[in-house]
Amino acid sequence: MADGAAVAAPVRLSKGGYEKELARLQTELVRMQEWIVSTSTRLVVVMEGRDTAGKGGTIKRMTERLNPRHYRVVALGKPSERERAQWYFQRYITHLPAGGEIVFFDRSWYTRAGVERVMGFCSDEEYEEFLRFCPQFERALARSGIRLVKYWLSLSDDEQERRFTERIRNPEKRWKLSDLDLQARAHWVDYAEAKDQMFAYTDIREAPWSVVDADDKRSARLNLISHLLSTVPYERVSHPDVMLPPRQNRGYQRPPIDSQTWIPRRYIVG
Repeated sequence: MADGAAVAAPVRLSKGGYEKELARLQTELVRMQEWIVSTSTRLVVVMEGRDTAGKGGTIKRMTERLNPRHYRVVALGKPSERERAQWYFQRYITHLPAGGEIVFFDRSWYTRAGVERVMGFCSDEEYEEFLRFCPQFERALARSGIRLVKYWLSLSDDEQERRFTERIRNPEKRWKLSDLDLQARAHWVDYAEAKDQMFAYTDIREAPWSVVDADDKRSARLNLISHLLSTVPYERVSHPDVMLPPRQNRGYQRPPIDSQTWIPRRYIVG
């Protein structure tokens, strides 16, 4: 942005307005995906941030209406013994997209610069090698034609504490809380330092970081989706006119309905 350029004031939305705008943006995501498929574009979206920042929820809203044949969500768990013996990036390279695909990383190779660094799961040498090599790796992805978009969801201390408390009290969200999350809470400043160091090395021109204010989940989702759409130069893909063929009609006698086992009708809506 040029010095002195005006910044439009954010639009305030009600809950109903949020739902309406989210639906509009989701429609645009479908159009973006159609363009990606038609042009064999490869898109990688990296989602990083503190625990409870809303990475998974934002990905869920982004993918809600997409064609599942042409996107994948990668949320890797603890590495196996074999994976720990591999070259670090090898585990992630296998998940990169082919032409016409979108891959959303719910945490990514940046795990090494975050939780592994803070919790001592990697050595100083492994961490320093990551910082040296990661920019080269991402420049190589860009040269290969992969569009790499990286988001950091920024969360305040007070809001994280509120969300952790909600997870503890809400049985529907209790599964989201791990022992590692609680340990991360005790290392708040260590994580801040690790994030700043990570940005210093990996906020590169070919793959810059974009920071999202995530204290309000609804606002964060709309702002992030809107930004993602602005980074991809997609165009509407034309579709041929579709006419339903006439339904087949021949003399086949189906078995009686009561010959099948139906589930109980516990609900009737409308």
